[in-house]
Amino acid sequence: MLRFRFSFITLLLSVVLITGCAGSMAMHSQSNPPAELDYSTTRTSDEGRFVVSFTSALDPIAINQMHSWTLHVETADGAPVENAVIQVSGDMPEHRHGMPTQPQVTQNLGGGDYLVEGMRFQMGGWWAVTFAIDADGVQDSVTFNLRLR
Repeated sequence: MLRFRFSFITLLLSVVLITGCAGSMAMHSQSNPPAELDYSTTRTSDEGRFVVSFTSALDPIAINQMHSWTLHVETADGAPVENAVIQVSGDMPEHRHGMPTQPQVTQNLGGGDYLVEGMRFQMGGWWAVTFAIDADGVQDSVTFNLRLR
């Protein structure tokens, strides 16, 4: 009888511990992004060297659908940036994981426009997509925040 009581108490404590951890993980995954996030599709780069905007081939952007973006890059005074080298990265800051794809600029479309292919977001929530831009020795980066449902 004592052995049964000890096993039952151990089992009960294990269930309580597991349930508490699962609840804590669920709360973390459903936390809200900072209230002051800017979700605009036009942003000034971090150091103010470029003004960058994007349009998505999907409107609205859907979960788990491969698509492309057109990125438009201008200097701070409004001149189109030509022949830039642009690196793309994206992640979910709250979940600490990146995109399931490796998007990249595949074509310079002219007039400051660049084709970004390989965009895909595997789940809803807050995403941050960063473009590191190098144009004629001028380097800067810009991050776009997305809230996908």
